[in-house]
This record gives sequence, C-alpha cells and structure tokens, in this order.
Amino acid sequence: MIPAHNEVDSIQQTVLGVTDALGRAGIDYEVLVIDDSSTDGTKAAAEEIAHDDPRIRCLRSHYRNGFGFAVRAGLERFEGDAVAIVMGDGSDNPEDLVTYYRLLNEGYDCAFGSRFMRGSEVHDYPKLKLVLNRLANAVIRILFRHGYNDTTNAFKAYRREVIQHAQPLLSHHFNLTVELPLKAFVRGFSYAVVPISWRNRTSGKSKLGIREMGSRYLFIVLTLYLEHHLSRGDYRRPGYSETAKRARVGFQPGSRDAPRDREPVP
Repeated sequence: MIPAHNEVDSIQQTVLGVTDALGRAGIDYEVLVIDDSSTDGTKAAAEEIAHDDPRIRCLRSHYRNGFGFAVRAGLERFEGDAVAIVMGDGSDNPEDLVTYYRLLNEGYDCAFGSRFMRGSEVHDYPKLKLVLNRLANAVIRILFRHGYNDTTNAFKAYRREVIQHAQPLLSHHFNLTVELPLKAFVRGFSYAVVPISWRNRTSGKSKLGIREMGSRYLFIVLTLYLEHHLSRGDYRRPGYSETAKRARVGFQPGSRDAPRDREPVP
C-alpha cells in the first residue's frame, strides 16, 4: 500500500519498482495507491500504469488530507492477508518487501526494517532529521524497553490480524508510523527486524513538518506508554502468553526462532 501526496515525479517509478520486485520473486500481490488529496497529477500518473494491470489500484482517500488518514484509508481497503506500507517518494527499496514476505511466512506477525543496524544502507539522510530521528527512537526504546531502533520509519509489513487488533487508529498524520508498531509491540504480536536500504528522495518535497509533528508523536507515544504500563494487558492479542514473550522478537542476523503455528501468507 502506497500513500502519496503530490508525488507525481516519483509515483510511477515507485509502483513499477514494487511490481518488478514482487513479480520476480513469484509473490502474489496487489498494489494499492492511496492518493492523499494531491493537486499535481499524482492520481492520474498512478492510474496511467494501473490501466493495464488489474493488480494495481489507485483510490483517493475519503478522509481529509493527512498521511495517517491516507494510510488508514488504505488499511480499510486492502484485500490480502498482509500489508506493507511503502512511501510514495521512492525512498524505500522494493527488494526489502521480499524479505518482509519471507519473515511473515516464517510465522512472525510483523516485519520491521531498520536503517540503523549492521547490514543496512542509508543514503543522503538530512543531518537535522537524522539527529532528531536518533533521539526520538532512543526515547522510545527506553520507554518501551525493546531493542528496535527504527520505530519511526513507516516501511513495515503487518499481518491483517495485527491491523484489526490495532483499531481504532488515532493518528491523523505521520505519527501513525509510530502508532502501528508500538501497538503491535504493546499488544503482544511477534515481530522480526532486518536491515533495509533507504535513499533520500530525488524529486518532490518532504511532507514531514518537524515542528508541527513533535507534539503529535509525543501524544501517541505517551498514550501507548500508559496502555503498556497501566492497562494490565486488557488490549493484548488473544492467546498472549508471558511464557512465550522471549520468542516474539527476532533480529536478523542472529534472530530467535519465530513462532511456527501461523498460516503462511499466500
């Protein structure tokens, strides 16, 4: 699923990169482009390549403008057993989707990438955003006591039941990138972390406003921190067991065994 706001210069390349990577790997897929109130022809550009490929759909978000709203619109409409969120600016490497698919088939509920672990690649990350990113992720790691160091990145994959159990989603904007993985963690879903590649956009303009997003990220982090420590497990997934807690997380290389009682993703 690809949310996109004014990404006319990159949306076609992004979609074609995804279809090429998944097609070569023999993975059954759909690509759902969610147009987030674009004014530059993004929707028309996506529809152009969707015209001859029924596996590509382009829909306009029925919510008002906002990254979180666009993602929520896509999560309400995807048809598969799992979903990956891919940025429309071409910054994510489509080849990493194949790795995510493999992890879900190994039994994990979520597949998370990290741009900041051994084996990852990052190109042209803006220095100020990098500093703020590292600080924010350090705070999240301390508060939630997990070893994952890239919670704020949107590029992740989830089984459908994780999305269902994360409802209702609260975030309207980029803070959804934090809400989804933290809810998966707090509510007891398993996840694996792998190194991924990231490259800064080469066209268009970033939609993330650092100043305006600070309080929104804080709101989501504090909300889920309180759930984690005060709800006494009321929102955890069905069948959660403290004795299985250590098997919920895998870091690759060197990951622990994934749970094996899950149906593979078709």
